Amino acid sequence: MPVHAHAKTVVMRLSERAETVSVAESVTAGGLGHAITTAPGSSQVFLGGVIAYSNEVKENILGVDGALINEFSVVSEEVANAMADAVRQKFGTTWGIATTGVAGPGDYQGIAEGTVWVAIRGPINQSIQLQLDSGREAIRTGAISSAIGAFARILS
Repeated sequence: MPVHAHAKTVVMRLSERAETVSVAESVTAGGLGHAITTAPGSSQVFLGGVIAYSNEVKENILGVDGALINEFSVVSEEVANAMADAVRQKFGTTWGIATTGVAGPGDYQGIAEGTVWVAIRGPINQSIQLQLDSGREAIRTGAISSAIGAFARILS
């Protein structure tokens, strides 16, 4: 199913449930928030997001513990979960979704290009590890598609 169809499902389900969502994005750099807001009615359920591309933003704006980043790496399930929990708390939303990963080119501190973590936190928690390829833009697009698709499935 295309991203826009998933976005419509997400917005419709959140509206029906009177729930809200916010995003904390690293590897997707705002693309996930953009994808959600392509659906009509998104202004009722999408409160906003933080593009936490640098570790400093993850730590100083979101409040992710630097020790967590040092212990597990910025591209980890633990950091993705912390980002999603933090954005959910900061925005006061029902759900928080976070993305972190390596878009490339090349690996990052021993983590393979295309490694992505998506965390969805709320009434149901889910973390997804992806291994994507085909270059920087395809990795980012795949991460957005996977995140919004997983969230649509959770809400359905």
